[in-house]
Formats: sequence, structure tokens, C-alpha cells
Amino acid sequence: MPKNATLDHDALERVLRKQQRVVSRTQTLDCGMTPEALRHRIRAGGPWSRLLPGVYLAATGAPTLPQTEIAGLLYAGPGSVITGLSALRHHGMRVPESPHIPILIPAGRVRVSRAFVTSLPTSRMPERVCYDGAIQFALPPRAVADASRQLTSFREVRALVADSVQQGRCRTDWLSDELNGGPVRNSAWLRRALAEVADGIRSAAEGDLRDLLIGAHLPMPMFNARLYAGKNFIAIADAWWAAAGVAVEVDSREWHLSPEDWERTVRRSALMSACGIIVLHVTPRQIRDQAVEVASAVGSALDKGGARPRLAIRALPAGR
Repeated sequence: MPKNATLDHDALERVLRKQQRVVSRTQTLDCGMTPEALRHRIRAGGPWSRLLPGVYLAATGAPTLPQTEIAGLLYAGPGSVITGLSALRHHGMRVPESPHIPILIPAGRVRVSRAFVTSLPTSRMPERVCYDGAIQFALPPRAVADASRQLTSFREVRALVADSVQQGRCRTDWLSDELNGGPVRNSAWLRRALAEVADGIRSAAEGDLRDLLIGAHLPMPMFNARLYAGKNFIAIADAWWAAAGVAVEVDSREWHLSPEDWERTVRRSALMSACGIIVLHVTPRQIRDQAVEVASAVGSALDKGGARPRLAIRALPAGR
């Protein structure tokens, strides 16, 4: 093994601990490691492995996801920031799986996409970022906007935008700012999804319901309407037709993660029924696979409700 007398072992170990055993070539040299000693470590059968050009894992075996993210940031260089779906996972959002880590890089720096890293040069580097140890990632609005260009279907973009608003990760005006400040290319799906959210859509299933109603030529409801009897709050209806006093509830287990959540849904439905509201319950699967039956049920409920006096119920649009 080549001699390495000037290596500061303590300094190197501090870097490796901070970066989960991932290190760049520049960092090894700064710690006093010679190029020969580095080559010896990353040789075939050696104790280190190469993850990206100039970035190494001081261990054998497959890297973890955090290790690949740190490697991507080291490869991209100072000031780089993880964005898109990868950033949203750090914010606790459930998003589609992707083998690629999108990383924002200051415009003018040359870093081609390699292996699991997708390089995204930009003149709009985020002013504020979040940190998880050695990993820096974009705030939700920027991450959602960038992810909308990463996804491959409008339905995925709709779900992402609706979920980010539903969960309180983003406000529609924040997303609009990102849309207006970002590139026009590949922005159509984000613009369309934002228009739906502005109309009250708060989930992918509600978006599918909207498409079903349009296809069936049924009247468009108010989505996520806040219903009141006088000054008394009744419930938030997923879809509300005021003229007929009809509400559709999309019963998705995605949002009912506990028995308590499900019981609240049942109580909400009972409160609406007690006020004379005709309540229909549908599931996301029924909306997708039984569109004709769902449309027929909604149409029948609207005819029934429209044949009676209008209910004295006040509705306010979804909060934004």
C-alpha cells in the first residue's frame, strides 16, 4: 500500500461521519490523502467504491438512499440542492418512486447527468433550503413545481399538486409563483392542475370525479364546499350541488388512516343527512372503473333533489 504519512485521519473520519461514509476526491486531498493512496482504496476488491466521478463510498456493498443523495450533491458541487420527488420524500410526502435524484445546479456550472443523478442547471437557485444532515433540499413549492416536469402523466401531477395543498405543504399562491417564475417548457400540466385546485380539487380522486362529471355532461359542483345551516357549520362536502342539495363523498382510505378518522367521516355524513342533504358515497376505484354507474347515481340524485324545495344551506368555497 502506498505510504500516506501526511493523512489527517481524524479530519477524514469527521468528514466521513458527517457525510455517512461518502466523500469527494477534493475532500480526501484536503485531508492529506495522496492520489496514490486514494487509488489504492478504490481498486478492485479494495475497501472503498466509486459512486460517481470524483465521489466515493468508504465502504463496500450497495449505498443507501441517503448515501446516494449525498454523493449526488458532492458531484454537483457547492450550493447544489435536491429537488422534485426526492425533496418531497424528505418533506414526508408519498410520491411515485423514481431511480433518479434531480439536483438543482447554479447556471454556468457544467455537470452532466450521471448514473442516478439528473442535473438541472438553473438561474433560479432557491434562496432558502431545508437540511437533513448533509442533505440539502428544496422547499415544497419549488419541489412540487420541479416534480411536475419530472412526472410522466397529468394524473400524477394532479395528485401531487392536490396532495401538497390538502396536506398543507403548499398554498396555491406559492405554487403559482413557482409556475410563473419557472420555465414555460413542460409547465402545461402544472398550470392545469393548479386551475383545478383553485376550483376546490384536493385529491386525485376528486380530479377523476371532475373528469367523470364533464364526460357525463352533468352539472359541475362546488368541490370541498364548507356547508352551514345558518351560522352552524355542518361539514365539508367533497362535491356539492346547492340547487339539488346533493353531496358526493369520495371515500378514500388514503385519507382515513385510523378508525377515528373513519368515524369522523361517518359522523360528517350523518350530519349532512340530518340536514336533508342527499349524500352519495363513492370510492376512487368506482370512479375509475364504474364511471357509468357513478354518473347515473349522481344524475338520479340531482333529479330527486331538484324536484323539492331548495335547502336553506349556505356554502363557502374551499380554503386556499
